[in-house]
Amino acid sequence: MNSLCQTHIHAGANYQAFLPFIERLPEAFAHQEGELLYKGRNELRLMRYQGVELVVKSFQIPNFVNRIAYGLFRSSKAQRSFEYAERLQQLGIGTPQPIGYYTERKGLLFHRSYYVSRRSRCPYTFADLIQRPFAEEEAILQTIARTTAQLHEQGLLHKDYSRGNILFALTEEEVQVEIIDLNRIRFKQISWKEGCRNFERLPLTDRMLTTLTVAYAQERGFDERQCLQWMQAHHTNRI
Repeated sequence: MNSLCQTHIHAGANYQAFLPFIERLPEAFAHQEGELLYKGRNELRLMRYQGVELVVKSFQIPNFVNRIAYGLFRSSKAQRSFEYAERLQQLGIGTPQPIGYYTERKGLLFHRSYYVSRRSRCPYTFADLIQRPFAEEEAILQTIARTTAQLHEQGLLHKDYSRGNILFALTEEEVQVEIIDLNRIRFKQISWKEGCRNFERLPLTDRMLTTLTVAYAQERGFDERQCLQWMQAHHTNRI
């Protein structure tokens, strides 16, 4: 490898055996290995290693200014995704099991990065709530609201809280929720207004809005009527 090219390969404490897999991710993507799940600015592929199903996210190479910033000052999106996922798990908040990440720099410039996690066991996203009926809709929304409240109480604000980044599964005992695409989490104290505003990208019927808002307010100890009135006045993504 070119001496000017520097790589950082990291695996979680229980996943050191996955380091060879992480190390060859650029080659794997170059050969289009695995199953393509999504391709846009970033690319998601489903791969398998040692019998484990893995989702690998290849982040788009950033513009020149950000290549300098990531090369010199900031952690890569892949590293942040890994570290934030570990933090969520430590807090008891659902997210797919983080495995590791790969970052690459060329000289002083950041080049590319990959984030690896186990495949989520949640078969649904928030978008499915819009596309089909669920008998358990109220319980699903209440669990999503409580999970969001837990994030906010810990000072974690997800800046891309959209229909594709909230996953859920139904069992006989409970609703399970997992949050993904974590690299844009911000750390700050979150007021009731900012907390309610975090739902702005989610398409909601009036009934869904009421269920979600009331459960969120209850979990954080806010005034339910105040939160609901604000959401009814300001949430524009209504269906």
